[in-house]
Amino acid sequence: MNTVCRILGAFAASVLLVAAPAWADPGEETGFLALGAGYYDFDGGDDDAADFRLDYRHGQGLYFVKPWVGLQATSDGAVWGGGGIYIDIPIYERFYLTGTFGAGGYSDGDGKDLGHTIEFRSQAEATYRFENGMRLGVAISHLSNAGLDDRNPGVNILSAMYILPLSSIIPE
Repeated sequence: MNTVCRILGAFAASVLLVAAPAWADPGEETGFLALGAGYYDFDGGDDDAADFRLDYRHGQGLYFVKPWVGLQATSDGAVWGGGGIYIDIPIYERFYLTGTFGAGGYSDGDGKDLGHTIEFRSQAEATYRFENGMRLGVAISHLSNAGLDDRNPGVNILSAMYILPLSSIIPE
């Protein structure tokens, strides 16, 4: 798994070096609400559950790196809350790749024990942007304590994402 993470990290870094300018997008000034619903522990774990999330992605940042905060909960009562950074990369006309990374607090409820209270969330997301700025897509995310504890099973989540520009719901 560490080799895969290093390869993905190197790929992300090279994409950032090539695509370093700040990208304009509808809703960029006001930010976005990202709503997700998905399948927690989808890759064969025995602690699968429904996963729900709500993230606020700020529209401004340092060049192309912007902050976000979020809350995530499962049908088994597990809860994660935290924040971090994200990048939004337009790939082709209306298609976007978004990467997020953050840290937060985790409580397993009746769900999967991830080994520590501090858990890191990384996510890769592919979306399509509609004319009104709203986006629809899929995301794969991973929660892990990054070795802060001897027990570090991690969990993978597959989600459908709906991203809503705040400018579309809050009048200017």
